[in-house]
Amino acid sequence: MTSNDTVIEAYELVKVYGDGHQIRALDGVSFSVQRGEMVAVMGPSGCGKSTLLHMLGALDRPTSGSVSVGGQDLRSVHDVDRFRARTVGFIFQMHNLIPTLTAFENVEIPMHGQTIRSKERRNRACELLRLVGLEGREGHFPHQLSGGQRQRVAVARALANRPELILADEPTGNLDSASGEEVMRLLRQLNEEQGTTLLLVTHDHHVARTMRRVMTMRDGRIENDYPVVDEATEDLRELARSSLGTRLPREDVAGLAGTAFVQQGTLTDDARCLAQVLRGLGP
Repeated sequence: MTSNDTVIEAYELVKVYGDGHQIRALDGVSFSVQRGEMVAVMGPSGCGKSTLLHMLGALDRPTSGSVSVGGQDLRSVHDVDRFRARTVGFIFQMHNLIPTLTAFENVEIPMHGQTIRSKERRNRACELLRLVGLEGREGHFPHQLSGGQRQRVAVARALANRPELILADEPTGNLDSASGEEVMRLLRQLNEEQGTTLLLVTHDHHVARTMRRVMTMRDGRIENDYPVVDEATEDLRELARSSLGTRLPREDVAGLAGTAFVQQGTLTDDARCLAQVLRGLGP
């Protein structure tokens, strides 16, 4: 049972691929996301991040376990296309725009098949392109837009049907740093001004730290789930993940030799204090 403020409720999700040599892409994943949250999902390649996104967006079904999105148990949803169109907006790394359609037409297309009149569709598409800063580019085709502009069209398209949830799979992965920051600034603005719930898969620690919550995955499981507190704490988390940061908690004097953390063959008092902090933050 989910509350009215719970947008995602995942319980003991398992996804197994293959008949002979089976791969458990998800292995007992449980978590919830409340309305208006901004959540980053991180982890190494093959840890289950994208598989999890596919389960949440009804692009695939779990082997066992359950997912509810917007109060709907996905096991009981018969028309998944209609569910996705109304409830979930997707943003992909490659933006997936239709190259033969203009920016306006790409944003308008998810509204076809809904009970929206053509005039309302046109107004909504124009409104969204203005929202993402592309007023005046409505008639441009994808090849006439920069990478950052194409991704902004993808954001506008994801919002077309006012979904409860935006699922983004590496939305900055193919962008330069300036365009990536632009897209992330837009997503944060949508969250702050419209309360849009956002779950984003990324490998980029700098992107993750702009969210309000981070879940890290490994081997199909959620390894850590923590709120983003402040810049100093996130700097320490990055240190904990570094080669230096993994040696400190183990008090690996040989590995730290030659650094300011070791004096006369032992860790300094400051190094021991820092090691204790890093142990608490985890990997």
